[in-house]
Parts: sequence; C-alpha cells; structure tokens
Amino acid sequence: MDNKLNILWTTDNKDTVFNMLSMYAINSLSRKWWEQVNVIIWGAAAKLAGNDTQVQTEILEMLHQGVTIEACKDCCDRFEVTERLTRLGVSVRYMGEPLTQYLKNNEKLITI
Repeated sequence: MDNKLNILWTTDNKDTVFNMLSMYAINSLSRKWWEQVNVIIWGAAAKLAGNDTQVQTEILEMLHQGVTIEACKDCCDRFEVTERLTRLGVSVRYMGEPLTQYLKNNEKLITI
C-alpha cells in the first residue's frame, strides 16, 4: 500500500514512546499524512509494552485512534507478555515473514 506507514518499535525508552512513536502515529492519521499506520512491537519494546501500565494506556489510545498494532510473538513469549498485549487488542503473531513481505512490497518503514 502506497499510503501506509509501518513503524518498527524496538526501543524500550519510554520518552521515545510518548514523544515520538505515539505522537507521530496518532497525528499521522488525524492529520491525514498517512491513510494507514501500523506499529510493530519487537524486541525490548515488547517487554516495556507488556509491563508498563502508562505505555499500555498509550497503546490503547493509539488503537482507539485507528493505529493498528502488531507484536512479535516470539519476543512476547520470551518476556511473558503475550496474554497482556493480546488483551489490550494487539495482534500478537510471528512477525518475521510479515515484516519481510512489507519490505518486499516496498511499504514505508521507519524504525524506532
């Protein structure tokens, strides 16, 4: 999709989550910079997202604003947060193949 942005979220830095990731994802949709914004939680970000209630509240806000959110199942399983993220509404699945397809389809991707 030409007007879709994927944001690969790997950082466990809360300041970055609130002051870049969430802010840009939500504003991208509300200001119509992108038609679709998809956040991919991977690595250390899965641990942060699964264990920090402030970050979980921000995830709920992004979902409420129309951002889709996926998470790497292997990472979530390793950090024991699969059930928590699934309950929030995050699509937890193995992400290696989907990410590869996004790249092969020349979808836009930024990494944080």
